[in-house]
Amino acid sequence: MSKRDNLYLVGLMGAGKTTVGRLLARHYGCSFYDSDHEIESRTGVKIPVIFEIEGESGFRKREEAVIAELTALSGIVLATGGGAVLSAVNRENLRKNGVVIYLRGTPEHLHERTRHDRNRPLLQTENPLEKLRELYRQRDPFYREIADIVVDTGRQGVSGMTRVLFGKLDLLRSGLPMSDMAD
Repeated sequence: MSKRDNLYLVGLMGAGKTTVGRLLARHYGCSFYDSDHEIESRTGVKIPVIFEIEGESGFRKREEAVIAELTALSGIVLATGGGAVLSAVNRENLRKNGVVIYLRGTPEHLHERTRHDRNRPLLQTENPLEKLRELYRQRDPFYREIADIVVDTGRQGVSGMTRVLFGKLDLLRSGLPMSDMAD
């Protein structure tokens, strides 16, 4: 299996990984997976329930198992959960088995996108924007560490973001070294 057969999307919650992932899968004729949706489908409960019963550590164990299984497949697009990169095992599986795309958004933009979403347990706090800032400070170095391509989500829409991404992926597939692709 070639590393270029799989595309993995990483980034904070609300960055657009699932939406962009579905578009990439359709464009390239790949199967699409969302690690959070896979966990929900296998457990029969929503992520907040898993957090409530098993805590974040229980959820992360489930996430690691699902990502190990999915990164062993070929010809897929995978949208990961925002915290998947906290696991060194996940980072290694993502880095060695596919092209990693970091959808980078500022905490302020991501707060706008997620502020009414009750399915994000980590944001059910007094100050969700401050929590996003904290998560960004903690996770951004991990996203950058494994990213082959970085795309700023900014205020651009999904179509603008995917156009940029298609261009970068086409260059990558034409043989441009991956080290030239990160911002």
